[in-house]
Amino acid sequence: MLEHEARAARGFALLGTLAQEGMIAAQYQVARAYLEGTGVPRSPVEGVRWMHTAASAGHAEAGFSLALMLLVDPPHRQGADGLLPVTLPEGLERWPDPVAATGWAGRAAQAGLPEAQALYGYLLATGPEGVRDPQAARAWCMRAADAGCPQGDLGLAVTHLSAGGVPGSDPDALAALTRAAEYGLPTAQYMLGLLHERGWGLPPDGACAAGWYARAADSGVRPAQARYGALLLRGGTGTPRDVMAAETWLRRAALAGDREAAALLGDLHIHGEAAIAGDHEAVKWYRMAAQQDHAMACRMLAFLHRHGRGVAADATQARIWLERACALGDVAAMTDLAAAFMAQEADTTMASPPAIDFAPAARAGDPVAAFNLAVSLHAGMGCAPRPGQAVVWMERAARGGVVNAQYWLGRMLLGGEGVEADAVRARHWLEQAAHHGLPEACLVAAQLRLEGRGGPRDHAGALALYHAAADAGRVEALFSLGAMYGGGHDITPDRTRALHWFRLGAARGHALSQLMLGRYLARGLAGAVDAAQARHWFGQAAAQGLAAARSELARMDAGHAAT
Repeated sequence: MLEHEARAARGFALLGTLAQEGMIAAQYQVARAYLEGTGVPRSPVEGVRWMHTAASAGHAEAGFSLALMLLVDPPHRQGADGLLPVTLPEGLERWPDPVAATGWAGRAAQAGLPEAQALYGYLLATGPEGVRDPQAARAWCMRAADAGCPQGDLGLAVTHLSAGGVPGSDPDALAALTRAAEYGLPTAQYMLGLLHERGWGLPPDGACAAGWYARAADSGVRPAQARYGALLLRGGTGTPRDVMAAETWLRRAALAGDREAAALLGDLHIHGEAAIAGDHEAVKWYRMAAQQDHAMACRMLAFLHRHGRGVAADATQARIWLERACALGDVAAMTDLAAAFMAQEADTTMASPPAIDFAPAARAGDPVAAFNLAVSLHAGMGCAPRPGQAVVWMERAARGGVVNAQYWLGRMLLGGEGVEADAVRARHWLEQAAHHGLPEACLVAAQLRLEGRGGPRDHAGALALYHAAADAGRVEALFSLGAMYGGGHDITPDRTRALHWFRLGAARGHALSQLMLGRYLARGLAGAVDAAQARHWFGQAAAQGLAAARSELARMDAGHAAT
């Protein structure tokens, strides 16, 4: 009667009478009816009371159900589905209670219920320290598995992992996990996908991993959705890259709270690979991951705030997120923060530097930590400036291959900061950094080659370095290339190419490039005269305060008046 909607109320009434009279099976059915709202309005209080009554009388299914309920930690203490009762029945002291849950699962397991045996084994393997018993856990999971319970097979795999064994190294556990996955348990499918992806106990197989992840993801397993999305995004042997499908699965995982998936979505948008890419979406996903202490997402959020991408430029927010990334151990963020101080931005954007102690890692030989320690000592972060010690640590970092350290060591040696000036050594380190493509180093090393400081004059080499810096987007290099091609250097003059580089620099707002472009156009140095355009660019340069540009405008006006 309870199973038919029209007669459910009558069925519940009959069961209620039997339960009141002490029939244990009826008490269990009444508990379920109250919890599910079948034939009677839902009542978590009455449902848990009757479930506790039936379990106390030795009903195995009731004990198993009560154990499961006691493991639930409902959000906001309300229960995901109104499960948590307002008041607890006599005999239940708190909720959730994994210790009590273990006890109820044990009673149901002793009564021979395979599902309870699997749960009991799982709790003995992973529960609170006071109830753990690895040997008993394995024994109970094996009993459940021998009875044909797939949860028992899953429990065998979990007990192996909980015992600290190398994942996949136990053939019996691997076979049990495979049986549970093939039966359809989503958690087992996810775990088997992980073993295939990472080659734990199995040959690495991206296609197999993707297949198991897909099945678990379809069942709503959040880590499987995240791993499947990441696998589709990366692609590889047997798993073609599929950005659109990857974005779909990563979005589902991120919205369910997976921080790695959220960070990957931020990457998709910042790199323009998402279906409808946008910086504002990158901000959204990076923020979601950053709020869960994802270090890289914190650093990327700082980058977006600093450059005003997808959000209004905000140096304070940039500083906050960069410091958060540093505190979470992001090495790149530490380097970014250090570089900002070395560029003397601290007074405007880094007013309160984080107190991060780089010394232990630096002394242990970490070159990045040595660089950050050098910066801290140079800038006086948390101490008085110590330029002499800063040079020592900067050189250790430079010798360790930190390109930024090579650049700043060269600058310190060139300027005699904390050490006697040494142009030869300065040029060596600056060219090391330039060789690795650091644009700032290319600019300074090129100037040294032009001037013949720290070594022979080498205008052809300087030209190559300016080209490298220009390719990296440095506007100063655009002007320098124009100047070199304009003549007066040990390379063949080419005013057409000079005009090209001055034009690029002018378009980027570089005042000296605007001045030189105006002169080329006013005098026809690389083609026809264009007085209107010359006047425009002189005006742009004059607006930036160049007196020479104002003089050029006055000269043009005087010439116009004379004619």
